Amino acid sequence: MRLREAVAVGSHVSCAQVMSSERSMRSSRGTAVRCLDRASASPSYDGARPFIKWAGGKRQLLPALVARIPDTYGTYFEPFLGGGALFFSQRPGRAVLADVNTRLVRTYRGVRDHVDDIIGFLNEYPHDSNFYYEFRQRDIDSASDAEVAAWFIYLNKTGYNGLYRVNRGNGFNVPFGRYANPTICDESTLRACSAALATVGQLLVSDFEAAVADAQRGDFVYFDPPYVPLSVTSSFASYTSDGFGLEEQIRLRDVARRLKKRGVRVLLSNSSAPFVRNLYADDFDIEEVLATRMVNSKASARGAIVELVIT
Repeated sequence: MRLREAVAVGSHVSCAQVMSSERSMRSSRGTAVRCLDRASASPSYDGARPFIKWAGGKRQLLPALVARIPDTYGTYFEPFLGGGALFFSQRPGRAVLADVNTRLVRTYRGVRDHVDDIIGFLNEYPHDSNFYYEFRQRDIDSASDAEVAAWFIYLNKTGYNGLYRVNRGNGFNVPFGRYANPTICDESTLRACSAALATVGQLLVSDFEAAVADAQRGDFVYFDPPYVPLSVTSSFASYTSDGFGLEEQIRLRDVARRLKKRGVRVLLSNSSAPFVRNLYADDFDIEEVLATRMVNSKASARGAIVELVIT
């Protein structure tokens, strides 16, 4: 049984059991494909770790990602910020972080600049469904960064399955979660994240291409876009009202290729869809990893799946 087949039927066979992590395969188009075991030791967080749950978060992939970060680099760029797992694991001295989700970026700015205010707000918010539904309707975009951050974190911690989902009008529409006693305010983590973010000069609301426009030879860029669906019956679970389609995936590949040509170290993650394999077949190395996805509305859709790490 091949690795992908083992994962598809729910087998707990590890990647190392199916294929040695040191053995590389070559696709018909010459792309290196290596299978890596996700059971490798995780790096230390020093207290800073993702302070929000995020669909597609990269904590499961950290060992594989960290192994591909250069030993030395100039500026760290992460233009699909999400939960920021790789950033918090590394705490680079210079970083440019970006996302197209304005509320998410304002949340990071709030944690960086106003963590005391956020902690004060969160400690006052009750775990109550009536409060939740009233609170999620707040016109939050006109509020301060600290208020946006407290709103975002509260809804993330108490909303169903930790999802961030908006309608066409950019209205947050996730229902109340099924939690007995969620940790609404993780003060120690928020303070550690605030300290880690203090070295970030730029927290941008930006398209990925614009966010990395200033990357120079010796810099490092990590791209973690919304994943390509594994099948034609799947669709993107868009975390903004705009979505991220196949044309954007192609543009991302082209940007990554240009960065590599000018000496920027590039790392990408994506699904193992055939479209992705074909997209990066030339000029890139592709490696398979196993990751566990827990943020899904269906319990049957959670578990170990094959993902791609691309350099």
